[in-house]
Amino acid sequence: MTDVPVDSAASARTSAPEGLTVAEEEELRSELAKVEEEIGTLRQVLAAKERHCGELKRKLGLTPLDGLKQNLSKSWHDVQVSNAYVKTSEKLGEWNDKVTQSDLYLSASSTLEDWNEKLTQSEAYKKTQETLSQAGQKTSAALSNKGSIVSRKLISFANSATFKSFEDRVGTIKSRVVGSRENSTDGLHSPSGTGDKPPQDNAPF
Repeated sequence: MTDVPVDSAASARTSAPEGLTVAEEEELRSELAKVEEEIGTLRQVLAAKERHCGELKRKLGLTPLDGLKQNLSKSWHDVQVSNAYVKTSEKLGEWNDKVTQSDLYLSASSTLEDWNEKLTQSEAYKKTQETLSQAGQKTSAALSNKGSIVSRKLISFANSATFKSFEDRVGTIKSRVVGSRENSTDGLHSPSGTGDKPPQDNAPF
């Protein structure tokens, strides 16, 4: 048996999708190869740009956290200007207007205002407010009286005989200490008894 050569074109034609001619298939495969080549080139360019961007950030002292904050801010800004966010905000505004203008909401607000007015005008509320006010005034007066009593006691003690006697004793002790120091100083500077006598004449007759 001899080997029979296989035609690659024929093999490609047999595996081609239905409904495509050989020329259309070749054109699509050529376009696919070009697109894949462009994707590879773009990936290389993107990688080079990312490295350059990282170098610039490093020189500027920007950390990954700063980049994360910037990305989050940009993402939030994109969300706010998106159509979905704008439509949702408009819907919420419409619902808020409908709720605040509804009869149920107005009736509930009016009822709460009536309850508040009745509560503030009630005798129990007024008595409680008066009691709290009186308690505050009594506390302030008690603290003021306590301070006055302490001051008067200090003044009375300063004028008492006990304090004056103690003060006199301290003055006496101080004067004795000062006097003893002065006497000791005079003793050191005064001439001795033998120094007062005149020198004897020991010359021979």
